[in-house]
Amino acid sequence: MAPLAQRFTWRGATIVTDQHGSGPRTFVLVHGIGMGRSVFADLIRQLASHARVIAIDLPGYGEAPEPPLTLTVERNADVVAAFLETHRFSDVTLVGHSMGTQVAIEVAARHPSTVRRIVLAGPTVDPRERRAPLLIGRLVQDIAIERPVVWARGAREYLRAGPNLRAKFRAMLRHRPEDTLPRVTVPALVLRGELDLVARADWCAEVARLLPDGTFVEVPDHGHETMIRDAAPAAAAITAFAASR
Repeated sequence: MAPLAQRFTWRGATIVTDQHGSGPRTFVLVHGIGMGRSVFADLIRQLASHARVIAIDLPGYGEAPEPPLTLTVERNADVVAAFLETHRFSDVTLVGHSMGTQVAIEVAARHPSTVRRIVLAGPTVDPRERRAPLLIGRLVQDIAIERPVVWARGAREYLRAGPNLRAKFRAMLRHRPEDTLPRVTVPALVLRGELDLVARADWCAEVARLLPDGTFVEVPDHGHETMIRDAAPAAAAITAFAASR
């Protein structure tokens, strides 16, 4: 039986969440641009045997309704932080994928009491490549090397992201993670698929360097969607990091 989806609204913006597993530790999953919580099905299965897992649809993605105006990365982070503050989950590891990493670092920098640690999987946006055509091209190339399950889930979620996807891309590209990373005080794991064409190795190493307490780990033989397909290696790295920090 699928878990019941729940809505949480803060200042006119709504997220949709579902919960899996149980335990004193909590993993909260935040998706990337054009995606939604459904893409984390394999990762959820891997993590839910260890802890409570909460997957989120950000406002205007997945099943979450479009907000009146497209949210900035910072505003998305404020909504997620308000959700965490309201529910007061224990021992929270906030796991962001792709654009979700930008949301995660803003939560950690702006609302540090809401999270114990963060995981940044395939972090965006490299300031040297802050151009939509380049980023979209890299995403397409990366997906081309992935399995059909990634194509199917990704295509469905991009369609559900609605007519404001261009504005959402602009909001993602305007955000400057390089300015926020030094303000993140909680421990952070930077996770990269070895074959990732979107989050390049030198940028991920720079992300780890800019973080006051950052660790960089690569997952062999995986691309940008390392947490979507064959998520076991990513899940092992995430659980090991949470147990050690």
